[in-house]
Amino acid sequence: MTTPRAFIIRHGETEWSLNGRHTGTTELPLTQNGEKRIRATGRALVGDDRLIVPSKLAHIYVSPRSRARRTLELLDIGCRDKLPWHDKHTPCDVRTEAKVQVTEDIREWDYGDYEGLTSVQITEQREKAGEKVWDIWRDGCPGGESPADVTNRLDRLIKDIRARFHDEAIGKPKGEAPVSDVLLVAHGHILRAFAMRWIGRELTEGVSLLLEAGGVGTMSYEHRSLHEPAILLGGAFMVDVVENTA
Repeated sequence: MTTPRAFIIRHGETEWSLNGRHTGTTELPLTQNGEKRIRATGRALVGDDRLIVPSKLAHIYVSPRSRARRTLELLDIGCRDKLPWHDKHTPCDVRTEAKVQVTEDIREWDYGDYEGLTSVQITEQREKAGEKVWDIWRDGCPGGESPADVTNRLDRLIKDIRARFHDEAIGKPKGEAPVSDVLLVAHGHILRAFAMRWIGRELTEGVSLLLEAGGVGTMSYEHRSLHEPAILLGGAFMVDVVENTA
């Protein structure tokens, strides 16, 4: 029976992510090490016998920021269609029919006045102003987005994923279900917030989740029920291959 999944991948390392500077709207390239690690992630986790099986992807959502788009390129998913930001298709080994959608709904949190600052710098600023210790999940960002702003766009995205790709497939025999897995390539804060909203948790409750640069996570469902969304901590993603070989 089919249980659809939503894979989340944070973009590779940049100079600012390496230094702990909040990067929302600023465009930064991946570091050389960042590109190297994303290529390694693609080799390790993308393939017919890997966690992310390209032929099972129905759709790919990507942030408009160049660091996220570059990360998708380096993962080598093997899309038949040209990527939306390219003028022409780059020849590749086609492995998926999934369409790539660039969407503002999965762009990074707008940090507003805190863009480019580290958490230490923000704390110092607030202490001088006599303000309480900053918690982005509770306070949001002055001049940027609040938790409610982020929640609204993530809920819209999650509703789209479930209505377009997961609802029709969940609980059906594998041979009868349409391709239904989706992939999201984006950023640290927004993907942690996505995980919280996936399971119906309020951002203001606090988010005790970590996602390193280049990190991968999996969202799914319990009991093959669309009404029981869950975070998949680990899965035996090579079982089918082993059984088929046997």
